[in-house]
Amino acid sequence: METALTRLVGVRHPLVQTGMGWVAGPRLVSATANAGALGVLASATMTPDRLREAVREVKSRTDQPFGVNLRADAGDAGDRVRIIIDEGVRVASFALAPSRELIAELKEAGVVVVPSVGARRHAEKVAAWGADAVIVQGGEGGGHTGEVATTVLLPQVVDAVRIPVVAAGGFHDGRGLVAALAYGAAGIAMGTRFLLTSDSTVPDAVKARYLAATVKDVTVTRAVDGLPHRMLRSELVDSLERSGRARTLVRAVHRAAGFRRLSGLSWSRMVRDGLAMKHGRDLTWSQVLLAANTPMLLRASMVEGRTDLGVMASGQVAGVIEDLPTCAELVTRVMAQAQETLGALPDPDASMPA
Repeated sequence: METALTRLVGVRHPLVQTGMGWVAGPRLVSATANAGALGVLASATMTPDRLREAVREVKSRTDQPFGVNLRADAGDAGDRVRIIIDEGVRVASFALAPSRELIAELKEAGVVVVPSVGARRHAEKVAAWGADAVIVQGGEGGGHTGEVATTVLLPQVVDAVRIPVVAAGGFHDGRGLVAALAYGAAGIAMGTRFLLTSDSTVPDAVKARYLAATVKDVTVTRAVDGLPHRMLRSELVDSLERSGRARTLVRAVHRAAGFRRLSGLSWSRMVRDGLAMKHGRDLTWSQVLLAANTPMLLRASMVEGRTDLGVMASGQVAGVIEDLPTCAELVTRVMAQAQETLGALPDPDASMPA
Protein backbone atom coordinates (compact mmCIF):
# COMPACT_ATOMS: atom_id res chain seq x y z
CA MET A 1 0.00 0.00 0.00
CA GLU A 2 1.84 3.07 -1.23
CA THR A 3 1.17 6.43 0.44
CA ALA A 4 3.00 9.72 0.88
CA LEU A 5 4.54 8.24 4.04
CA THR A 6 5.92 5.11 2.40
CA ARG A 7 7.39 7.18 -0.42
CA LEU A 8 8.93 9.67 2.00
CA VAL A 9 10.72 7.23 4.31
CA GLY A 10 11.10 4.21 2.03
CA VAL A 11 9.09 1.58 3.93
CA ARG A 12 6.64 -0.92 2.41
CA HIS A 13 3.67 -0.30 4.71
CA PRO A 14 2.22 2.98 6.09
CA LEU A 15 2.72 1.93 9.71
CA VAL A 16 4.96 3.50 12.36
CA GLN A 17 6.09 1.99 15.66
CA THR A 18 6.48 4.90 18.04
CA GLY A 19 9.59 5.72 20.08
CA MET A 20 8.57 4.53 23.55
CA GLY A 21 11.16 4.98 26.30
CA TRP A 22 12.63 1.68 27.60
CA VAL A 23 10.43 -0.19 25.10
CA ALA A 24 11.54 0.84 21.60
CA GLY A 25 15.01 -0.66 21.74
CA PRO A 26 17.07 -2.29 18.98
CA ARG A 27 15.17 -5.60 19.04
CA LEU A 28 11.71 -4.11 18.61
CA VAL A 29 12.85 -1.47 16.11
CA SER A 30 14.68 -3.95 13.89
CA ALA A 31 11.79 -6.43 14.02
CA THR A 32 9.41 -3.65 12.96
CA ALA A 33 11.71 -2.53 10.17
CA ASN A 34 12.15 -6.08 8.87
CA ALA A 35 8.34 -6.39 8.82
CA GLY A 36 8.16 -3.44 6.42
CA ALA A 37 7.01 -0.73 8.81
CA LEU A 38 8.95 2.21 10.27
CA GLY A 39 10.55 1.36 13.60
CA VAL A 40 11.57 4.30 15.78
CA LEU A 41 14.30 3.97 18.40
CA ALA A 42 13.66 5.81 21.69
CA SER A 43 16.75 7.80 22.68
CA ALA A 44 15.52 9.91 25.63
CA THR A 45 16.40 7.14 28.09
CA MET A 46 19.85 6.55 26.56
CA THR A 47 23.15 8.32 27.01
CA PRO A 48 24.62 9.62 23.71
CA ASP A 49 27.17 6.78 23.69
CA ARG A 50 24.44 4.19 24.23
CA LEU A 51 22.39 5.81 21.48
CA ARG A 52 25.24 5.37 19.01
CA GLU A 53 25.62 1.73 20.08
CA ALA A 54 21.87 1.14 19.74
CA VAL A 55 21.76 2.67 16.25
CA ARG A 56 24.61 0.42 15.16
CA GLU A 57 22.88 -2.61 16.69
CA VAL A 58 19.70 -1.88 14.71
CA LYS A 59 21.78 -1.52 11.54
CA SER A 60 23.37 -4.92 12.24
CA ARG A 61 19.89 -6.48 12.47
CA THR A 62 18.22 -4.86 9.44
CA ASP A 63 19.01 -3.06 6.21
CA GLN A 64 15.60 -1.35 6.20
CA PRO A 65 14.93 2.33 7.06
CA PHE A 66 14.31 3.23 10.70
CA GLY A 67 14.15 6.35 12.84
CA VAL A 68 15.35 7.79 16.15
CA ASN A 69 13.10 9.74 18.51
CA LEU A 70 14.56 12.71 20.38
CA ARG A 71 13.42 15.10 23.07
CA ALA A 72 13.73 18.49 21.42
CA ASP A 73 14.07 20.26 24.78
CA ALA A 74 16.98 18.12 25.98
CA GLY A 75 20.18 20.03 26.57
CA ASP A 76 22.17 17.61 24.41
CA ALA A 77 19.67 17.45 21.54
CA GLY A 78 22.29 18.88 19.19
CA ASP A 79 24.76 16.11 20.07
CA ARG A 80 22.12 13.48 19.41
CA VAL A 81 21.23 15.05 16.07
CA ARG A 82 24.88 14.76 15.05
CA ILE A 83 24.88 11.08 16.00
CA ILE A 84 21.83 10.55 13.78
CA ILE A 85 23.58 12.30 10.90
CA ASP A 86 26.91 10.53 11.43
CA GLU A 87 25.28 7.09 11.57
CA GLY A 88 23.09 7.62 8.51
CA VAL A 89 19.72 7.23 10.25
CA ARG A 90 16.85 7.79 7.82
CA VAL A 91 14.31 9.53 10.09
CA ALA A 92 14.45 11.85 13.10
CA SER A 93 11.26 12.14 15.10
CA PHE A 94 10.72 14.50 18.01
CA ALA A 95 8.52 14.28 21.09
CA LEU A 96 8.29 18.08 21.14
CA ALA A 97 8.61 20.62 18.35
CA PRO A 98 12.29 20.91 17.33
CA SER A 99 13.83 24.27 16.66
CA ARG A 100 14.06 25.69 13.17
CA GLU A 101 17.86 25.26 13.40
CA LEU A 102 17.71 21.55 14.28
CA ILE A 103 15.28 20.90 11.43
CA ALA A 104 17.56 22.73 9.00
CA GLU A 105 20.64 20.81 10.15
CA LEU A 106 18.90 17.46 9.72
CA LYS A 107 17.39 18.29 6.36
CA GLU A 108 20.71 19.52 5.02
CA ALA A 109 22.13 16.08 5.86
CA GLY A 110 19.24 14.34 4.09
CA VAL A 111 17.46 13.14 7.24
CA VAL A 112 13.64 13.09 7.15
CA VAL A 113 12.23 15.18 10.03
CA VAL A 114 8.94 14.01 11.56
CA PRO A 115 7.89 15.81 14.79
CA SER A 116 5.00 14.58 16.91
CA VAL A 117 2.33 17.18 17.68
CA GLY A 118 -0.86 17.36 19.68
CA ALA A 119 -2.44 20.50 18.27
CA ARG A 120 -3.14 22.08 14.92
CA ARG A 121 -1.05 25.17 15.65
CA HIS A 122 1.99 23.04 16.47
CA ALA A 123 1.65 21.21 13.16
CA GLU A 124 1.44 24.52 11.32
CA LYS A 125 4.55 25.79 13.09
CA VAL A 126 6.82 22.83 12.35
CA ALA A 127 5.53 22.61 8.77
CA ALA A 128 6.47 26.26 8.26
CA TRP A 129 9.92 25.50 9.65
CA GLY A 130 10.50 22.73 7.11
CA ALA A 131 9.39 19.49 8.77
CA ASP A 132 8.84 16.73 6.20
CA ALA A 133 5.82 15.15 7.93
CA VAL A 134 4.06 15.19 11.30
CA ILE A 135 2.68 12.56 13.64
CA VAL A 136 -0.50 13.88 15.24
CA GLN A 137 -1.62 12.17 18.44
CA GLY A 138 -5.15 12.47 19.74
CA GLY A 139 -6.20 12.10 23.34
CA GLU A 140 -6.58 8.30 23.11
CA GLY A 141 -2.80 7.90 22.84
CA GLY A 142 -0.53 6.72 25.63
CA GLY A 143 1.93 8.82 27.62
CA HIS A 144 1.64 12.60 27.59
CA THR A 145 -1.48 13.40 25.66
CA GLY A 146 -4.06 16.09 25.00
CA GLU A 147 -7.80 16.32 25.41
CA VAL A 148 -8.92 16.32 21.76
CA ALA A 149 -9.88 12.96 20.24
CA THR A 150 -8.01 11.76 17.18
CA THR A 151 -11.17 11.82 15.07
CA VAL A 152 -11.47 15.57 15.73
CA LEU A 153 -7.79 16.55 15.74
CA LEU A 154 -6.65 14.55 12.70
CA PRO A 155 -8.85 16.20 10.06
CA GLN A 156 -7.96 19.62 11.50
CA VAL A 157 -4.27 18.98 10.95
CA VAL A 158 -4.76 17.37 7.54
CA ASP A 159 -6.62 20.49 6.41
CA ALA A 160 -3.99 22.82 7.91
CA VAL A 161 -0.72 21.52 6.43
CA ARG A 162 0.54 20.34 3.08
CA ILE A 163 2.93 17.66 4.32
CA PRO A 164 2.14 14.00 5.10
CA VAL A 165 0.24 13.50 8.35
CA VAL A 166 0.53 10.27 10.34
CA ALA A 167 -2.33 9.56 12.74
CA ALA A 168 -1.68 8.31 16.28
CA GLY A 169 -3.89 7.62 19.27
CA GLY A 170 -6.40 4.77 19.27
CA PHE A 171 -5.01 2.63 16.43
CA HIS A 172 -4.34 -1.09 16.58
CA ASP A 173 -5.73 -2.75 13.43
CA GLY A 174 -6.41 -2.49 9.71
CA ARG A 175 -9.81 -0.89 10.14
CA GLY A 176 -8.16 1.99 11.93
CA LEU A 177 -5.64 2.36 9.12
CA VAL A 178 -8.44 2.64 6.55
CA ALA A 179 -10.27 5.16 8.74
CA ALA A 180 -7.12 7.29 9.05
CA LEU A 181 -6.57 7.16 5.29
CA ALA A 182 -10.16 8.27 4.78
CA TYR A 183 -9.49 11.32 6.96
CA GLY A 184 -6.54 12.16 4.72
CA ALA A 185 -3.67 10.71 6.75
CA ALA A 186 -0.72 9.01 5.06
CA GLY A 187 -0.47 6.24 7.67
CA ILE A 188 -0.86 5.41 11.33
CA ALA A 189 1.51 5.24 14.29
CA MET A 190 1.01 2.69 17.07
CA GLY A 191 2.73 2.46 20.44
CA THR A 192 0.77 0.18 22.76
CA ARG A 193 0.05 -2.30 19.95
CA PHE A 194 3.79 -2.72 19.22
CA LEU A 195 4.60 -2.82 22.93
CA LEU A 196 2.27 -5.82 23.13
CA THR A 197 4.20 -8.03 20.71
CA SER A 198 6.51 -10.94 21.38
CA ASP A 199 9.40 -8.87 19.96
CA SER A 200 8.97 -6.28 22.71
CA THR A 201 11.42 -6.70 25.61
CA VAL A 202 8.87 -5.59 28.21
CA PRO A 203 8.66 -8.29 30.93
CA ASP A 204 5.92 -10.87 30.45
CA ALA A 205 4.28 -10.02 33.78
CA VAL A 206 3.91 -6.41 32.69
CA LYS A 207 2.47 -7.43 29.33
CA ALA A 208 -0.03 -9.56 31.24
CA ARG A 209 -1.17 -6.44 33.13
CA TYR A 210 -1.81 -4.69 29.82
CA LEU A 211 -3.66 -7.66 28.33
CA ALA A 212 -5.87 -7.93 31.41
CA ALA A 213 -6.80 -4.24 31.32
CA THR A 214 -10.17 -3.02 30.14
CA VAL A 215 -10.67 0.38 28.56
CA LYS A 216 -11.78 1.63 31.99
CA ASP A 217 -8.43 0.62 33.48
CA VAL A 218 -6.61 3.19 31.32
CA THR A 219 -6.66 6.60 32.96
CA VAL A 220 -5.30 10.12 32.53
CA THR A 221 -3.57 11.59 35.58
CA ARG A 222 -1.56 14.70 36.42
CA ALA A 223 -0.21 13.19 39.62
CA VAL A 224 3.01 11.88 38.04
CA ASP A 225 4.51 15.06 36.61
CA GLY A 226 1.79 17.69 36.51
CA LEU A 227 0.95 17.10 32.86
CA PRO A 228 -1.87 14.92 31.48
CA HIS A 229 -0.36 11.43 31.27
CA ARG A 230 -2.35 8.43 30.00
CA MET A 231 -1.39 5.17 31.70
CA LEU A 232 -2.72 2.02 33.30
CA ARG A 233 -4.21 2.66 36.70
CA SER A 234 -1.96 1.06 39.31
CA GLU A 235 -1.12 1.08 43.00
CA LEU A 236 1.54 3.74 42.43
CA VAL A 237 -0.79 6.03 40.50
CA ASP A 238 -3.39 5.73 43.25
CA SER A 239 -0.71 6.48 45.85
CA LEU A 240 0.58 9.55 44.00
CA GLU A 241 -2.93 10.90 43.64
CA ARG A 242 -3.50 10.51 47.41
CA SER A 243 -0.09 11.76 48.57
CA GLY A 244 0.46 15.19 50.04
CA ARG A 245 2.97 17.63 48.54
CA ALA A 246 5.74 16.96 51.10
CA ARG A 247 5.65 13.19 50.67
CA THR A 248 5.56 13.53 46.88
CA LEU A 249 8.61 15.81 46.98
CA VAL A 250 10.61 13.28 49.04
CA ARG A 251 9.75 10.53 46.58
CA ALA A 252 10.65 12.78 43.65
CA VAL A 253 14.09 13.62 45.06
CA HIS A 254 14.80 9.93 45.70
CA ARG A 255 13.86 8.89 42.19
CA ALA A 256 15.68 11.87 40.66
CA ALA A 257 18.87 10.70 42.38
CA GLY A 258 18.42 7.26 40.86
CA PHE A 259 17.90 8.68 37.38
CA ARG A 260 20.96 10.92 37.77
CA ARG A 261 23.14 7.87 38.52
CA LEU A 262 21.70 5.90 35.63
CA SER A 263 21.79 8.66 33.02
CA GLY A 264 25.07 10.28 34.01
CA LEU A 265 23.40 13.70 34.14
CA SER A 266 24.59 16.26 36.68
CA TRP A 267 22.19 17.80 39.18
CA SER A 268 22.63 21.18 37.48
CA ARG A 269 21.73 19.65 34.13
CA MET A 270 18.64 17.98 35.58
CA VAL A 271 17.60 21.30 37.15
CA ARG A 272 18.01 23.04 33.78
CA ASP A 273 15.88 20.37 32.09
CA GLY A 274 13.34 20.74 34.89
CA LEU A 275 13.21 24.51 34.42
CA ALA A 276 12.60 23.96 30.70
CA MET A 277 9.65 21.72 31.57
CA LYS A 278 8.35 24.24 34.13
CA HIS A 279 8.48 27.14 31.69
CA GLY A 280 4.96 28.25 30.83
CA ARG A 281 3.36 25.57 33.03
CA ASP A 282 1.95 25.75 36.53
CA LEU A 283 4.07 22.98 38.05
CA THR A 284 5.24 22.53 41.64
CA TRP A 285 8.91 21.70 42.17
CA SER A 286 7.97 18.15 43.18
CA GLN A 287 6.20 17.80 39.82
CA VAL A 288 9.25 19.25 38.05
CA LEU A 289 11.47 16.66 39.73
CA LEU A 290 9.01 13.90 38.88
CA ALA A 291 8.93 15.10 35.28
CA ALA A 292 12.72 15.04 35.14
CA ASN A 293 12.83 11.46 36.39
CA THR A 294 9.65 10.02 34.90
CA PRO A 295 11.99 7.75 32.89
CA MET A 296 12.86 6.00 36.18
CA LEU A 297 9.19 5.36 36.89
CA LEU A 298 8.80 3.88 33.42
CA ARG A 299 12.00 1.85 33.76
CA ALA A 300 10.78 0.23 36.98
CA SER A 301 7.88 -1.32 35.04
CA MET A 302 9.15 -1.63 31.48
CA VAL A 303 12.60 -3.02 32.35
CA GLU A 304 12.49 -4.35 35.91
CA GLY A 305 8.89 -5.59 35.87
CA ARG A 306 8.06 -3.73 39.10
CA THR A 307 4.52 -2.59 38.40
CA ASP A 308 4.20 -1.67 42.08
CA LEU A 309 7.01 0.89 41.78
CA GLY A 310 6.58 2.14 38.24
CA VAL A 311 4.10 3.59 35.79
CA MET A 312 2.80 1.94 32.62
CA ALA A 313 2.11 4.44 29.87
CA SER A 314 -0.74 3.14 27.74
CA GLY A 315 -3.13 4.08 25.01
CA GLN A 316 -6.79 3.28 25.46
CA VAL A 317 -6.42 0.48 22.91
CA ALA A 318 -4.82 -1.65 25.63
CA GLY A 319 -8.38 -2.46 26.64
CA VAL A 320 -9.11 -4.19 23.31
CA ILE A 321 -5.76 -5.95 22.67
CA GLU A 322 -5.76 -9.64 23.53
CA ASP A 323 -2.60 -11.24 22.10
CA LEU A 324 1.16 -10.94 21.58
CA PRO A 325 1.98 -11.50 17.89
CA THR A 326 5.41 -10.98 16.42
CA CYS A 327 5.92 -7.66 14.65
CA ALA A 328 5.85 -9.50 11.33
CA GLU A 329 2.54 -11.17 12.22
CA LEU A 330 1.08 -7.87 13.43
CA VAL A 331 2.04 -5.92 10.31
CA THR A 332 0.78 -8.70 8.03
CA ARG A 333 -2.51 -8.85 9.94
CA VAL A 334 -3.06 -5.09 9.90
CA MET A 335 -2.37 -4.79 6.19
CA ALA A 336 -4.55 -7.80 5.32
CA GLN A 337 -7.43 -6.42 7.36
CA ALA A 338 -7.00 -3.01 5.74
CA GLN A 339 -7.28 -4.56 2.27
CA GLU A 340 -10.29 -6.61 3.36
CA THR A 341 -11.96 -3.51 4.80
CA LEU A 342 -11.33 -1.52 1.64
CA GLY A 343 -12.75 -4.34 -0.46
CA ALA A 344 -15.91 -4.48 1.66
CA LEU A 345 -16.72 -0.79 1.23
CA PRO A 346 -19.71 -0.14 -1.03
CA ASP A 347 -19.02 0.92 -4.60
CA PRO A 348 -20.13 4.56 -4.79
CA ASP A 349 -20.88 4.24 -8.50
CA ALA A 350 -23.16 1.26 -7.95
CA SER A 351 -25.25 3.21 -5.42
CA MET A 352 -25.88 6.14 -7.76
CA PRO A 353 -29.33 6.24 -9.42
CA ALA A 354 -29.40 5.63 -13.16
